[in-house]
Amino acid sequence: MNLKNLFRNIGPGPLVAAAFIGPGTVTVCTLAGANFGFSLIWAMVLSIVATLVLQEISGRIGIVTGSDLSTLLRNQTGKPVFRIFSMILVLLAIVLGNAAYESGNIAGANLGLAFYWEAPTLDFSGLQLQLGNFLLGILAFLLLWTGSYKTLERVLVALVILMSVAFLIAAALTKPDISKLLAGFIPKWNVQEIPTLVALIGTTVVPYNLFLYAALVNQRWKNESDLPLMRRDIAVSVILGGVVSMAILIVGAANTSTEITSAIDVSKGLETVFGKFAGYMMGFGLLAAGMTSSITAPLAAGLVVCGILGWDTDIKSKPMRLSMGAIVGLGMTFSFFGIKPIQLITLAQLANGVLLPIISGWIIWIAAQHSILGKHRNTALATGIAILIWLITLVLGIKSVGSVFGWF
Repeated sequence: MNLKNLFRNIGPGPLVAAAFIGPGTVTVCTLAGANFGFSLIWAMVLSIVATLVLQEISGRIGIVTGSDLSTLLRNQTGKPVFRIFSMILVLLAIVLGNAAYESGNIAGANLGLAFYWEAPTLDFSGLQLQLGNFLLGILAFLLLWTGSYKTLERVLVALVILMSVAFLIAAALTKPDISKLLAGFIPKWNVQEIPTLVALIGTTVVPYNLFLYAALVNQRWKNESDLPLMRRDIAVSVILGGVVSMAILIVGAANTSTEITSAIDVSKGLETVFGKFAGYMMGFGLLAAGMTSSITAPLAAGLVVCGILGWDTDIKSKPMRLSMGAIVGLGMTFSFFGIKPIQLITLAQLANGVLLPIISGWIIWIAAQHSILGKHRNTALATGIAILIWLITLVLGIKSVGSVFGWF
């Protein structure tokens, strides 16, 4: 397949990559490289495999059943108490989580923007409004309000490509030691690396992406014969996202900053070695990462809310616009007034920690059912691999819940 056909057949996969490469991923990968060099690159490979397996299942369910995961969850038969509990848990995790993280996406994009334009902070009777966050939030809202999946896909594909180029150039400028880089693909860790290892996987295997992709494949493909196109779409997108994450880690390993708390600190450290160009590349990458995630987070939340409540999931519908607008609005409120929604993020972390193993386990169960997927159900081997992936999500969930209560 030539490059032209590849782009013609691309689907919503880039939205998944856009969603998991946000400011949080940039920061986690940066700190992983800065603190441990290349030794955790193998963890990125593991996270890519886990994401590929789960996203392929969600896409297959979406195409074969013609329904998104939220609708399937609402319509599932069996114990009503479990169904209601699952619906409430999903709503809590996705709405709270995406509202909290939306503020981080907008603020992260503004940090990248600061490399090119330092947006002023306006003072209203002692209340400070960060203009950059406000403008970026409005831009995300307008892109969602257009009501066109095709427009969103084109914007996000362009941003993902530009973001990828920016981070890959920045990584190439560091001229990494190839032998040490290759050694990073060999699994090994020490106790100090475990929290960062869990964070690396956790920023890639994202619960709301499973809902997002299952819903959006129906906008692109309708027939079971399109399954190979879906698999190619998600494979290209997730692998590209993983390579970009590795590039960010490589950049982090080349820093000269004495104190590092974010990707911006690393880019400033790079300037002393490679000049301002590397810093500009990191700045643009962070801007693009923040903008892509600030679009996909409200979109995913809107699809989940409308799907579970039985409302119209068309992006132009009033329920979708209200749901997406509410998420963007909350994110903007937290970010442009400089509010840090710690309690909300803590609740979201707790809910997502519980949600990830439940949802991943549920879709793995669906994937093994002949009554639902027919000939497209998982084989015994595929189910075994998926269960191993589920065990990883279980560990991630326990770690997320444990960190909230101070167990770890």
